[in-house]
Amino acid sequence: MRADAQRNRENLLAAARRAFTAGDAAVALEAIARDAGVGIGTLYRHFPTREALVEAVYRAERDRLCDSADELLATHRPDDALRAWMDQFADYVALKRDMADTLRRIIASGAVTPSEAREQLSGAAATLLDAGAAAGTIRADVRPEDVVVSLVGIFLICGDPGQRDQANRLLDLLMAGLRAH
Repeated sequence: MRADAQRNRENLLAAARRAFTAGDAAVALEAIARDAGVGIGTLYRHFPTREALVEAVYRAERDRLCDSADELLATHRPDDALRAWMDQFADYVALKRDMADTLRRIIASGAVTPSEAREQLSGAAATLLDAGAAAGTIRADVRPEDVVVSLVGIFLICGDPGQRDQANRLLDLLMAGLRAH
């Protein structure tokens, strides 16, 4: 992809993420293109349908969340990196909620599978858990998929913005159970 085309794609993804994070999953594609500084034709060249745009935003955010595990470990103690990753997980879940209707259609089409997401997220969690176990700060018997399912459960119950304080308390409780004693 040419540099200008790649830049346009990245700008479109960023603009769509801002729109969807603002709770406007039904935002007009024209508004997303305008926010990205491109024309609607450029948007449609990259993302021929709303579903294609939502899928690309979803995949980019999941990749960003998973890639952040290594970045957090480079700057934090493993247990602190895991807790920071949990906060980023909250943002990821919030974005998914705003795109939920379209994501359900994408999952029904088979373009995105829940098992693919669980595998990628569990891999990132394993990176953090393994580092914590090696440092002696996280229990060595914790399964990454259990952490991911716990996080999903917390944010299903306490996913509204007004419940973030309660979600943080539950994340702290989860961390207490994960720490090596």
